[in-house]
Amino acid sequence: MKHLLQLLVPLLILAGCRSREEIPTPDREAINTLIQQGEYARASRCIKLKIAADEDLTPLEKYELAFQADVLERIKQDFTKNDTSVIAYIKKFHPEVTDEELAAWERSGALECKLINGEKKYFYNAHRNLFRISRQARQYLPEANGRQSDCLDIFLGKYIPQVVEKAEHTPGNPGKLVMPVKMKITYTLTVKPNEVPDGEMIRVWMPYPRETVKQKNIQLLAASRKEYIISPDSYPHKSIYMEQRAVKDSAAVFSYTLAFTSYNLWFDFKPSDVKPYQTESGLYKKYTAERAAHVRFTPDIKRLTDSLTAGEPNPYLKAVKIFDYIAQNYPWASAREYSTLANIPQYVLDNKHGDCGQQSLLFITMARYAGIPAKWQSGWMLHPGEVNLHDWAEAYFEGIGWVPVDQSFGYVYREGLSGQAAREQENVYRFFTRGLDAYRYIVNEDFSGDFFPAKIYPRSETVDFQRGEVEWRGENLYFGRWRYKMKVEYLQGT
Repeated sequence: MKHLLQLLVPLLILAGCRSREEIPTPDREAINTLIQQGEYARASRCIKLKIAADEDLTPLEKYELAFQADVLERIKQDFTKNDTSVIAYIKKFHPEVTDEELAAWERSGALECKLINGEKKYFYNAHRNLFRISRQARQYLPEANGRQSDCLDIFLGKYIPQVVEKAEHTPGNPGKLVMPVKMKITYTLTVKPNEVPDGEMIRVWMPYPRETVKQKNIQLLAASRKEYIISPDSYPHKSIYMEQRAVKDSAAVFSYTLAFTSYNLWFDFKPSDVKPYQTESGLYKKYTAERAAHVRFTPDIKRLTDSLTAGEPNPYLKAVKIFDYIAQNYPWASAREYSTLANIPQYVLDNKHGDCGQQSLLFITMARYAGIPAKWQSGWMLHPGEVNLHDWAEAYFEGIGWVPVDQSFGYVYREGLSGQAAREQENVYRFFTRGLDAYRYIVNEDFSGDFFPAKIYPRSETVDFQRGEVEWRGENLYFGRWRYKMKVEYLQGT
C-alpha cells in the first residue's frame, strides 16, 4: 500500500496541472501558459511537482521556480477586490456608469483587473486609481488629480522659491547646498506574534540613511538591540541589521533612533554649460546600458524616446523633454508590488500610469537610451505632514555632475502663480529636473542590489528597499506579517 501511495500522489498532483486539453507535463512553458491564463492554483501545483520530481533542476532553477510560485501569491494579495465593491465605489461619483465604460477602462489599464482562478479580481486600489488615471473618469472626481497631495503642492509652492532664491545668491559650484534641515528619526519594525516559531532567530534589515553630498552628520542615538550591523556605503541598499529570537505569543520589536542634517540641493547651470560626454568612460558605459529586469530598450521605449528627442543635441534639454512627457502623460497612481512586474517601464507605457518609482524607472530607461547616464536613488520623503516612501532618479551631465531628477514630483507652481506665469518662473517650475529639497531620507543608490549581511530568501521588495526585509531560517516574511513606522521630529531649519 505504501508503494502504491508513493506512485499515486505525483499522478494526482500532475492531474491537477493538466488543462482539459493539452498539458501533459509541468514543464516551464506549460507553467507559463497556465499563469497567462490566470490558472494560478494549477500553476502553483505544477511548480511544486516540478521542483519535487525533476532531478535535472539546478539549485538556482529550483530557487527561481519557488519564487515564481511565491509571486503568484503576491499577485493574489494585490488583486483582492471584486466587481461588486469596485462598481459600487465608482457609482458614488458616476451613478450612470455603463458596462461599455467599465470595459473600456479595463482594456486601457485605467481600471486594473486580472482573471485569477476563473474569477475577475481587481487591484485593491483600482477603484480609486481610476479617477487619477482616466481623464474621462476624472471629470466626476476632479480632486483626484494624479499628483502628490494638495497639501504637499502648497508646501512646495512656498518652499521651493525660497530655496532657488537662496541658491541663486550662493557662490560656488553649480551644485548649491542651502537651507539645511536637522531631523530626528525613530524607525520601528514589528514582527507580529507567532509569525516565526518560538525560539527561532528573526533576521531584520531596516532602511538607514547614507552619507551623501546633501545628507550629513548622521548620528545613531539608540538601537533596540546592543548588537547590530550597519552596512558599508559600498552596498546599494543602506541598512541596519538586527537579530532577535521569536517568543511565542509575543511581537518582536526592532527599532533605532538617529539624527541627521539634510540640505536642499539645486544645480545652477545653463544648458550650454553641459559638455560633450566622454563616451568611452566607465561611468558613461555603465549608466547608459540596459540592465535586467527593469532597464530594457524595448521597441516602445526606443520609438517614444526617438520621437521626443529627435533633433535635440543638448543632454539636459533632452532630459527635460523626457521629464515633461512623462509628467504630462503618465499620472501618479498607487502601485502594485514591484516584485510582481516583469518590466516596470513597459508596464507604465502599457497602462499609462505609475507611482514614483515606476515613473523614475521609465525616466532612467528613456534617458539611458537617449545617451544620458541615469541611475536610481530612493528612500523616504519627510515633508511636514507628508511622510512616505519615495523614489527618484539622478542624471549625469558632463561638466556638471550627478543631478537629482524627481520625476513624480513634476512641476512646482509658485504660490499665487499658474499657467504661463508659473512656467516663466523656470528655475522654480522645473526645480525637480535639477534639484532635490531637504526633506529626504536617502537610503538607496541603486535598485535590486545586494544586502549586507546577505539575505537567504527572495526579498519581499525585489527592486527597492524602504520598508525593511524580514526572514528566519525557514522562509521570508512577506509584507503584512510585520509592520513598520517612521516617526520624524524636526529639530532645526523648518
